Amino acid sequence: MSNVANWKSVLAGANADEVVTRALVRDVELPYGAGTMALVTLDNGHDHTKPNTFGPHGLLALDEALDGIAARTDVVAVGVTGKPFIFAVGADLKGAAAVSSREEATAIGALGHHVFRRLGELPVPSFAFVNGAAMGGGLEIALHCTYRTISSGVPAVALPECFLGLVPGWGGTQLLPRLVGPEKALRLIVENPLSQNRMIKGPDAYELGVADAMFEPADFLEESLRWAARVLRGEVAVERRAHVEDDWTPAIEQARALVDLKLRGASPAPYRALDLVALARTASRDEGFAAEDEALAGLLMGDELRAGLYAFDLVQRRAKRPAGAPDKALARPVTKVGVVGAGLMASQLALLFARRLEVPVVLTDLDQARLDKGVGYVHGEVGKLLAKGRVTADQANRLKGLVTGSLTKDAFADADFVIEAVFEDMGVKQKVFAEVEEFVSATCVLATNTSSLSVTEMASGLRHPERVVGFHFFNPVAVLPLLEIVRGEATDDATLATAFSVGRTLKKSSVLVKDAPAFVVNRLLTRFMGEVTAAADEGTPLEVADHALDGLGLPMTPFALLQLVGPAVALHVAETMHAAFPGRFGVSENLAKLVAAGKPGLYGPDFQIDPEARALFEGGTRPSSGEEVRLRALRALAQEIRLMLDEGVVAAPQDIDLCMILGAGWPFHTGGITPYLDRTGIAEEVTGSRFLEPGVASVPA
Repeated sequence: MSNVANWKSVLAGANADEVVTRALVRDVELPYGAGTMALVTLDNGHDHTKPNTFGPHGLLALDEALDGIAARTDVVAVGVTGKPFIFAVGADLKGAAAVSSREEATAIGALGHHVFRRLGELPVPSFAFVNGAAMGGGLEIALHCTYRTISSGVPAVALPECFLGLVPGWGGTQLLPRLVGPEKALRLIVENPLSQNRMIKGPDAYELGVADAMFEPADFLEESLRWAARVLRGEVAVERRAHVEDDWTPAIEQARALVDLKLRGASPAPYRALDLVALARTASRDEGFAAEDEALAGLLMGDELRAGLYAFDLVQRRAKRPAGAPDKALARPVTKVGVVGAGLMASQLALLFARRLEVPVVLTDLDQARLDKGVGYVHGEVGKLLAKGRVTADQANRLKGLVTGSLTKDAFADADFVIEAVFEDMGVKQKVFAEVEEFVSATCVLATNTSSLSVTEMASGLRHPERVVGFHFFNPVAVLPLLEIVRGEATDDATLATAFSVGRTLKKSSVLVKDAPAFVVNRLLTRFMGEVTAAADEGTPLEVADHALDGLGLPMTPFALLQLVGPAVALHVAETMHAAFPGRFGVSENLAKLVAAGKPGLYGPDFQIDPEARALFEGGTRPSSGEEVRLRALRALAQEIRLMLDEGVVAAPQDIDLCMILGAGWPFHTGGITPYLDRTGIAEEVTGSRFLEPGVASVPA
């Protein structure tokens, strides 16, 4: 039996629901008399909202098309392009999650290599015409071709596999570093995926050397065919460096240091990718591809991939259809926004509302100097966007004109949505809303950016408490995508629908949250931080306590997070939670001492523990090991999550995970937090049951 027949046999029952990407072949007569090109268009029969992906059947369809082309003697070249707006976005992730044996995993890797490499091993040159998004296996198809052109309008080029717990397994780790050099290749293979799955655009890909030529979207294919004809006629020479002669060690070591910093060994995929890139310098194509097959097979059968795919599905699907959100038809239009306060958070909010809603935004504050500073911040940030080419001069002038300031709240008279961003104190916020209510219409939404206070209590003294809603952003506002939308006891559906509508327009992922102390992210982080801090209070060395959770690959250690949010803020939230749940949330006396001493955290400017801060935590007589601290913190999280679900703080465990991924940067390879607690057995140990069904976000037993 041939290899293809064997792989076909192994994969016969795999992913029966695959949306097959067809390889549609047509002949194109190239200009300048260059001859006939067999042009393959990748198309799954759907519009751009269902991108081209490759499962076993799609790979076999492309293989069959290449069989037909290879049998011909009248073609001078082969071209590959995609349907409108989409080139291809790689492997079928649903199919990847359904792989149930190592034999299947090996077969899917080997089949992909067999099919894609044919594009670079045909008797005639091959050209990839990258007309739209090219990610993962889609980019790898292009890398296998002899030449590549790209549209300047391509919105996304990426190798996101490490983000999900995989490696670029169809040639990416072997072909890309040889094409552009290891440093640039590792930017796409490792650095960007670990930086919130960053994508690059068509011009960036061209600048990196991924593509040989770039053309405008309007006539991209026509210009690409002309360019291909000139290449075939010898009128255009494509020169490439032999990067295998370079020393790859510095680039790989630098990338490894970055992976260590971000993951501390918690996820295997990026480390496997680094090893594969290092291998590419000396390995033959057969050796390199075989190593990718081996790596892919191991990772496809791992829990990290299942958790990564679970997290990806949450972000791509659940975040777009928030559980419990009212009918969109109930949302009221928002034509003007008011922001109470002109500090840093308020100014960030004003900029975001102006950019996304494109409506007038007015800030208010108590004195002109603060007001001028807030409006000035917005105008300054718009200037930075202009300098970076993110907005045009006309757009910059319009944005600046949209944001104004006022010392009096009558400026909110015609506002449809007013959000407060003042000091985190119930009395202050109640006073602010009472003042605002005197000027706004009865249907104007009053939103609070509180991180922990009761929305119900905040609205209790108003004439119209039904129009108050929690609208909790995470800092930095422009970066973190989560928006906790909090329904108070009186909040009506129209207010809630308007809040969700605004959240969508702001391009945030909104989760409906019950009005409970600290909502989701801050409640869990405070419980988590409280256990680590308590261990330090008891005498655990600060370094041991701080690094006890390194195995999760969190974006930062607990005490680095403390440094980021500030001890005073952390203490205030801890006190709030202690008042609500005194049996589970403590208040660290040593943290209070840190605040009283005016320390910015436990670390000094040299990123070492500040001796004066360390002295505040000395004296404890019950030190714990790192493993004891880890289990203590995770057990506390399991307990708190079960209580939150029982209280109905969110609709399901998936919403907890979505909040932790998008609001706290919890890693994709853990799937948030509940899959990790399930597969380590901590959920059942603490609560008596798993959070998710068996097989969800983990390898089926």
